[in-house]
Amino acid sequence: MQTRELLVSAPGKVILHGEHSVVHGKVALAVSLNLRTYLRLQSTASGEVRINLPNIDTFLAWEITALQPLLAGCEEQGDLKELDADLLKRLREFTGILDDSTDTRSMAVLAFLYMYLTVFAEALSSITVSVWSELPTGAGLGSSAAYNVCLSAALLSARGTISSPLTPQQESARWCKEETELINRWAFMGEKIIHGNPSGVDNAVGTWGGFLRYHAGNITPLSWVPILRILLTNTKVPRSTKVLVSGVKDKINKFPSVMKPVLESVSAVSCTCEQTLTEMATHGPSAEHYNILEELIDINQHHLNVMGVGHTSLDTLCRVTLARGLHSKLTGAGGGGCGITLLRPETDASVIQSTFEELKSCGFDCWETSIGAPGVQQHSSAALGQDILKILNSY
Repeated sequence: MQTRELLVSAPGKVILHGEHSVVHGKVALAVSLNLRTYLRLQSTASGEVRINLPNIDTFLAWEITALQPLLAGCEEQGDLKELDADLLKRLREFTGILDDSTDTRSMAVLAFLYMYLTVFAEALSSITVSVWSELPTGAGLGSSAAYNVCLSAALLSARGTISSPLTPQQESARWCKEETELINRWAFMGEKIIHGNPSGVDNAVGTWGGFLRYHAGNITPLSWVPILRILLTNTKVPRSTKVLVSGVKDKINKFPSVMKPVLESVSAVSCTCEQTLTEMATHGPSAEHYNILEELIDINQHHLNVMGVGHTSLDTLCRVTLARGLHSKLTGAGGGGCGITLLRPETDASVIQSTFEELKSCGFDCWETSIGAPGVQQHSSAALGQDILKILNSY
C-alpha cells in the first residue's frame, strides 16, 4: 500500500445518438454525464476488507485470512482479455451468489472481490472502500461502469500499479494515457462480471469522459468537444434491454428493406452530430449549431419510434418539452427509461423550472446537468462538496 486515502470519481453516460446501432455495426455517439460516482478508499490495520456499496447504508466485510486461499491457482492477469473463470467460481461459492443471479448488489460484490484479489494478488492489504453515487441504478446511465471505473482506479493506485497523480497544489487530477488505458481494461473486466458480454462503451465513457464514437467494435474518444447543458429525465418506467434489442432485431428480419435504411439514417445522424460538435469546438458554438443539434434530436427520436423502442412516457417527455421550445429524445435502450433534453445557452431559467415542475408532476425524476464532463479523476477533499464528503465519511 502506497497511500492512506484515495478519493476518486467517474461519470455516468448517455447515448447521444445511435441507440441500437451498437449491435448492428453502425456509428453511435456516447457521452459522459456529469452525474458521478464517488469512491473513498482508506488503508487500515483491521485485517479486513470492507466495502459500502453505492447508496446502501450497510458495510460488507471479509477477513483477509479467509480471502487468501481463494487465490490458490490463480493465473497471472496479463492482457486482461479473459476473466479467470476458476476464481469467479470460487468467489461465487464463497459468497453464496448463484451463477444465474442478476441481483445488482450481488454482482457489485463479485466485481469488487474479483478486482481486489487480482489487483493485490499475493499482497492482500486491509482496506475500507465507501462508494456513493448521484446515478440511479438500472436506468441505462452507466452506473455499474462508473462504479467499476472508480474501483479500478482506486485499487490500482492503492496497490502502486499506477500512480496517484494528485499533487499538493491540485484539487483534481487525471492519470496519463497509459495508466488510463489500464484503468479502462480493469473496469471492463468488472463490467463483464456484472453484464456478461458488454460492449465496452460504458466503461470507456466513464474512464475518458467527453464524447466517444463507437463503430463496429472500435471506440474513439473525440477531442475538443463542447460541454452541453441538458435536462435528464428518468421516466421510471422499467424495461428490459434484452427484450428491446431482440424486438429491433426481429423487426429488421421481418422488414429488412424498410429497417436497414432506418439504421443507416441513424448512423448518418450520429456522423452529422459528430461533425457539428467538432465545428462547435473549433469555431465556437453558434445559434445555427444548436438548431442543427435540435433537428437531429427530433429526427433520431422519430427513428427510434419507428424501430419500436418508444414509449408513451417518452412521448409525454417530448410533448412537455416541445411546448416550451425544447427538444428531447430517449437515451439507452428505450421502452421507458431515460430521456435527454438539450438546453440552449439562452434558455431562460423560468422555462427550465416550469419544464422541471411539469415533468415532476408526471411522476418523473429530473436533473439539470451537463454532458461532456471529465472522465475518471482523483480528488483532494477540498474538491468535493461538503455534502458528498459527509456521506462518504458517515459510513
